[in-house]
Amino acid sequence: MSTWSGKPSVKGSTETMRMFLLTCVSIGITFTWGVEMTYCTPYLLSLGLSKGQTSLVWVAGPLSGLIVQPIIGVVADESTSKWGRRRPIIVIGSFIVSGSLLALGFTKEIVDFFISDKDTAQLMTIVLAVLSLYSVDFSINAVMSCGRSLVVDTLPISKQQTGAAWASRMGSLGHIIGYAMGAINLVGIFGPTLGDTQFKQLTVIAALGMLTTAFITCWAVTERILLSVRHDPRQTDVRFKVVRQIWSTVLTLPPRIQAICNAVFWSWIGWFPFIVYSSTWVGETYFRYDVSADARNSDDALGDMGRIGSTALTVYSTVSFISAWVLPALIQAPEDKSFTHRPPASIAPLINTFNKYKPDLLTAWITGNIMFACAMFITPFATSFRFATAIVALCGIPWSVAGWAPTTFLGIEVNKLSGQPDPTARNIEMRNVSVLEMGKPDEESSSSSGGLSGVYFGILNIYVTIPQFLSTLMSGMVFAMLEPGKSPELAHEAHPSETADPTGPNAIAVTMFLGALGSLVAAVVTKKLRYV
Repeated sequence: MSTWSGKPSVKGSTETMRMFLLTCVSIGITFTWGVEMTYCTPYLLSLGLSKGQTSLVWVAGPLSGLIVQPIIGVVADESTSKWGRRRPIIVIGSFIVSGSLLALGFTKEIVDFFISDKDTAQLMTIVLAVLSLYSVDFSINAVMSCGRSLVVDTLPISKQQTGAAWASRMGSLGHIIGYAMGAINLVGIFGPTLGDTQFKQLTVIAALGMLTTAFITCWAVTERILLSVRHDPRQTDVRFKVVRQIWSTVLTLPPRIQAICNAVFWSWIGWFPFIVYSSTWVGETYFRYDVSADARNSDDALGDMGRIGSTALTVYSTVSFISAWVLPALIQAPEDKSFTHRPPASIAPLINTFNKYKPDLLTAWITGNIMFACAMFITPFATSFRFATAIVALCGIPWSVAGWAPTTFLGIEVNKLSGQPDPTARNIEMRNVSVLEMGKPDEESSSSSGGLSGVYFGILNIYVTIPQFLSTLMSGMVFAMLEPGKSPELAHEAHPSETADPTGPNAIAVTMFLGALGSLVAAVVTKKLRYV
């Protein structure tokens, strides 16, 4: 049996302040993800990679989610550091994230300092950029894993849902701030002090933001200390038993849980290319149809494309954030028919009429899949960046449902299997709006349910991650067929014969169009939940 010292605590005189300090690191995490999602694809294209090669680089996302989180979980769980189990990893990981961001932003300068040969320098610039991107992905997964676990370790059971909600809000805030900063002309505001391009300045700001938010959380939280761990001599066998249990559970999932996982699997065939490439698509649409001839030869085309994409994602994240607060009031909670609402007598007729026609969550999930599919089906026909921005913004509504509905339904099923009362029977709650993104496990949700929840939410994460690999393969094939050359908008140093034809169909739009087929399948599979 393990022995402990001390009690967990958080600085702050009010609960709001304590929750803010505890989850502050989420702002830095999602800010960094926002910079990466918005600028890294155009940046890799500007270095001379083709879109097909870039799609292979993005395997880093799901790969890091599958590898880093289990390893970090084991290391942190058994850490006997006097500083606690989670905070040392958050600090170390944040420094690695910050250093990798700076290396990513100033790759050319770093390589040119050591290598003078132009061809060799170009190759090593690409190598260093890819390695830096992988380093960011792997290290930020470690920070995110321990940040979520820190919430679970610190708060009592009665505050777990509140902690999860605050982590979600802070994460949404980080996205909005990151996208908004990417949309403004930082070089025009700060001058060349932080770098001579938009991307360089964003990497510097993201690095400082990551360190600042991690410091705030680690300063404010006091962990209880693990003094010793009694290792069972059969521990290795037990771990293999856990792996076998997960595998056997995958093969014998209850019908409704299997249906939920299937719906999530097909929906992520569509969502992954949108999350990774939508900002680049908006930027390319701008360069193809809206930009003037003079602006096309901009000294900072990467910054121009990034600002256009960031503007679209700022609107998208704002729509998603608002939807996360508004939709629960407009949607009937699962299995809440036994609850009798008692509105004030003056508005009772209006409320009762509204409740009579209020859609249930399953209908909202089906509608969200169809709405997203329809939006993706029209992407190849967008000939204006404003139209493209409107399409991306519209997807904020189904995204808020996609991050909410699966965990709600799975939570209900897990509680039934655990013999516990349904926590949503009287109230529908946003468990964690931003979870299941880029293959990351939803640890908050799993911590608040019964003993079976860890296995089932882990399996749900598998159904989130595998389609990301399949989607990467699909996008690579589309890019190889439609745009096998370098980016005509960004790879200015490439010979014209090496660039893709800018007058042909946009390969990213075609990829998102094909992904929409998966979303339609997801709508059909989701509908089957009514009859399972």
